[in-house]
Amino acid sequence: MRAVIVSDTHNKLDRMSIPDGDMLIHCGDFTFRGDMKQVDKFNRDMGRLPHRRKLAIAGNHDFPLELDHAEARARLTNVLYLQDELIVIDGLRIYGSPFQPEHRKLAFNLPRSSEQLRAKWQQIPDRVDILITHGPPKGILDRTPDWLSVGCELLLERVLEVRPKIHCFGHVHLSRGQVEQDGIIFVNAACVNERYQPSRKPIAVLDI
Repeated sequence: MRAVIVSDTHNKLDRMSIPDGDMLIHCGDFTFRGDMKQVDKFNRDMGRLPHRRKLAIAGNHDFPLELDHAEARARLTNVLYLQDELIVIDGLRIYGSPFQPEHRKLAFNLPRSSEQLRAKWQQIPDRVDILITHGPPKGILDRTPDWLSVGCELLLERVLEVRPKIHCFGHVHLSRGQVEQDGIIFVNAACVNERYQPSRKPIAVLDI
């Protein structure tokens, strides 16, 4: 199966060249201002893409999925939306969660190193093939322009326990890339730069 992974498209998905594949995964921040009109636009943009399976989680800009979850989710008719949920597709166990350590009072924030955040990560099943989160684990593709490592320590602990085949995320625009560590493929699929311009190509992971 060929998976195409994107993140942080910030209402500009229609301006990006998305390669074809069997599955398209969006790791959150598909809106910019975080309003229902942009949720609708994202749904239309996803509907125009040819991928057989399309999955998404929310990110810290995607306020409608936090503040009016039922309404926003109902509008996502062209994508399978995951929020602390497991889905099985073609035998692959895929889990998605939008939460991350608190950052500028935005959506799906929980206090860093808190029991609330630990509880979220403990919901990740022990057996997962693809893990989708919005933010990165600590020390992996998580460097800001100030060279700070802003990933989640508690998420890293759980990822190393679960050991998915792939852990994909975004959130930290500067650190887009792919690395294999501890037998896990980590993918930061952020598609915009620090100025929110769509300057990066999606990342395709082959033969999952």
